Amino acid sequence: AQIKIPDWPLLSEKQFKGRFSLVLDGIQDPGNMGTIIRIADWFGINDIICSEDTVDVYNPKVVQASMGSLARVKVHYTDLTKFLSSAKLPVFGALLNGANIYSTDFGKEGLLLMGNEGNGIRPEIQKLITEAITIPRIGKAESLNVAIAAALFCSEVSRNTQHRV
Repeated sequence: AQIKIPDWPLLSEKQFKGRFSLVLDGIQDPGNMGTIIRIADWFGINDIICSEDTVDVYNPKVVQASMGSLARVKVHYTDLTKFLSSAKLPVFGALLNGANIYSTDFGKEGLLLMGNEGNGIRPEIQKLITEAITIPRIGKAESLNVAIAAALFCSEVSRNTQHRV
């Protein structure tokens, strides 16, 4: 398929009010990025805000892994420190030492922050997290793939917000 590369408007606070958006800090793997776009589309998340060093959304492997979802999800690249500093929304950051995702009250809006595959969320970005959250580890694995973790976070937010309706 051929699609026109969109030119999304500049980020504004009001476009994120009343809903959830994903924020990605330094995602490197094109397969992970495409899968995260597909996950966002599945859960009705319209926007993904990426650090400037996140893999290019038009990398052929990202496009392929998104399975068409790239045509429906807006992906923005920006300076995350500036964006998160000015955002007036809760920032839920995925950290190994965070609160249990299954007992977290997500409310009705917020930013779900996921970090780099090998290094996690940068320290300067961690300072901007409103609530550190984690998927509780039951087994012995060291970590989860960032796309799998994003899926679990989106699923729990979806369950949490649908329960409120």
